[in-house]
Amino acid sequence: MSFWVYILKCTDGSYYTGHTDNLEKRIGEHQSGACGGYTLTRLPVELAFSQDFPTREEALTSERQIKGWSRKKKEPMMRGDWNEVSRLARGTK
Repeated sequence: MSFWVYILKCTDGSYYTGHTDNLEKRIGEHQSGACGGYTLTRLPVELAFSQDFPTREEALTSERQIKGWSRKKKEPMMRGDWNEVSRLARGTK
């Protein structure tokens, strides 16, 4: 079984980060409004990023880390630009 951390781009341009053990089902729940909460008032949403992990603990740790990041740091991560993520983490210009 795989576990996923995911980022949704909401209709207002904001991002929502979560984790799940069934990515396709969870995206459907967000799209239908079944999840309530943050994404309910920002539909439709689209999947902007996902990464799989072997354990729920690793996915949850990643989710918490990403939630602590700025938008400026999340966007290069979603593009796979790890050099930029590292630069931003160091605070260099």
